[in-house]
Amino acid sequence: MSFQQGLSGLNAASKNLDVIGHNVANSSTTGFKSSRTDFAEAIASAIVTSTGANSGIGVNIAAVSQQFTQGAINSTGNSLDLAVNGDGFFRVSLPDGTQAYTRSGNFQLDKAGNMITTDGASVMGYAIDPATGLTNSTTVQALKFPTGQPIPAKQTTQVTALLNLDARATNAAGDATATPPVAATPRATYGTSLEVYDSQGLATPVTMYFEKGAGNTWNVYNSLDANAPSIGQLVFDGSGTLVSGSPINMTIAAADLANPNATGANPVGDLALTLDLSGVTQFGSDFAVSKLNHNGYAAGELTGISIGNDGTIMANYSNGVTRAESQLALAKFSNVQGLSAVGGNNWVATSESGPPVFGTAKSGSFGSLVSGALESSNVDLTAELVNMMTAQRAYQANAQTIKTQDQVFSTLVNLR
Repeated sequence: MSFQQGLSGLNAASKNLDVIGHNVANSSTTGFKSSRTDFAEAIASAIVTSTGANSGIGVNIAAVSQQFTQGAINSTGNSLDLAVNGDGFFRVSLPDGTQAYTRSGNFQLDKAGNMITTDGASVMGYAIDPATGLTNSTTVQALKFPTGQPIPAKQTTQVTALLNLDARATNAAGDATATPPVAATPRATYGTSLEVYDSQGLATPVTMYFEKGAGNTWNVYNSLDANAPSIGQLVFDGSGTLVSGSPINMTIAAADLANPNATGANPVGDLALTLDLSGVTQFGSDFAVSKLNHNGYAAGELTGISIGNDGTIMANYSNGVTRAESQLALAKFSNVQGLSAVGGNNWVATSESGPPVFGTAKSGSFGSLVSGALESSNVDLTAELVNMMTAQRAYQANAQTIKTQDQVFSTLVNLR
């Protein structure tokens, strides 16, 4: 026996205590992943025993491996806090431009509206086309939130109605159409209205009237004036399903608009609308409106931000509009053990980890995001304290082997 075994054991136990201490120190660090010390015996290949076996000369540190198990997800109530539930890392750009990856989702906004980490790294994601609502997954960019900028008004161009016209109603000539017949009335007319918006966001009411015609037909008007012409006719089959008459185009003259500005710097012209009545039915039940909406809105102020479990960032406005602004990018690796930790809960890719595969939450094998929550450290504090006691005993035992070896040498030196 030599001092080599004891010294290697002391070094290994000391390194193990360092790793355990690092784990314990980060037991409350958001997104932290614990590490484990892996040992391997050391063999003196030049020294062979009588049985042919190589002589052991102690222990080596084979590796310090990170444990990328899922940490507990705890609610915080902060809408900018995000946790990855499953596979994936947030992609961030460090202040020096290095592309890094993290599981720590305690994000915040700077004064310019940029989404950043606590150490100032930019959070990366994809833009969403406001016209189509589709994510541009080919170009990654730093995420920037709208910061109080109002959205302009959008003029209404289409009105959609889902309603039922009573098949038992009588037509304008007083002919009963129901079976069994009902008492004739001078005319059966139903009406419904809603507010639409012009290009300046001014609201004006639009009313639609439906007058029973001959057979399974209904004439559509935008005025109760007896001389007003019909703007369209709806035709139904015997089962009450609309077969023709939709859509209908109608125009509201500028003079009919609420608070018209016909001579100002921004004159308001006629408001052209398309009425989508494809969802109108004619059943033998009371007149009822199920849905009546349109595609316009007034100007609106930003009231808040929300993030979906697929990473889509939604801006909420005072006019009821919710607009998809962007989507967070996630990354995964074929070998997460090959990632290199660079501090600040960040890792960078290496040749051992392989190149990152990018995507979005809930797509492919990527996990989902939990908004208003953070992933806790995956350190098992109880297990680490037990490991610490074991490592301490190992250190003491190896120190004892050195002491014993020293006593043996002293005995040899003192031989007479």
